[in-house]
Formats: sequence, structure tokens, C-alpha cells
Amino acid sequence: MTGVAVVGQPGGRQRLSGLTGEGGADGDVLKHSDGAWLRAASGAEGMRTHLTPVKSELETAHEGLLAGTTGLTALAELGAVRDSWERRFEAARGECGALAGQMRAVVRDQGDTDETVKTSFAKVAGGAR
Repeated sequence: MTGVAVVGQPGGRQRLSGLTGEGGADGDVLKHSDGAWLRAASGAEGMRTHLTPVKSELETAHEGLLAGTTGLTALAELGAVRDSWERRFEAARGECGALAGQMRAVVRDQGDTDETVKTSFAKVAGGAR
């Protein structure tokens, strides 16, 4: 079991010399890297935050726009378009928030898996002696 590639590890590889506990100086740790997942979750949260003021910015931009335009149907439609964009931005905010949570859950799950694998190897190594 040597030469097992581990994504995100410094040097790109981590080695397991065997199951007998005769590992290298680092104890033959096989572990995922959560950095990419956490950076992506942070990016999704940043996008969510960036979209937060959009509704009030649209409201400010449209203040007074329809005043004195009674009977102009094109401008009347602007309200429907604005409502549509507000729904889309809110949906995007919700999706970004959910995605950030899901990516953080992956980090937790991978950490749990690392611990389960470590425990499983320890059991095998202990029984092989």
C-alpha cells in the first residue's frame, strides 16, 4: 500500500508503509485536505453577502421613475421586471448560503471518514502483531 495519492497534500502524495504500525516519522497519516472546500464555502458566503444590498439598491434606483408616466405601458412593465430580478437575486442568495453549508458539511464528513479509516487501520495493525 505505498504511493497512495492524496488530493491536496503537500508534495501531492502520502505513503502508507504497511498495516503493522511501522510507519514513517509522521505516523503514515492518510488525510484529506479541507482547504479547497473551506475556500469555496467562503466564496459562496461572500457572494451571498455581496447580493444582500441589491434589493434596496434597485429600490433606490427606481425611486420616482414612474412619477408622471401614467399611461406608458413600457414603464409600467418595469415594476414586473424589477420584481422578477429581486426574486432571482434572492434565490441566488439562498443558493449561495445553502451551498456554503453543504461544502462545510463535506469537510465535516471527510474529517469523520478520516477518523473512521484511521481507527480501522489501527484495528488491523493491532491484530497483525
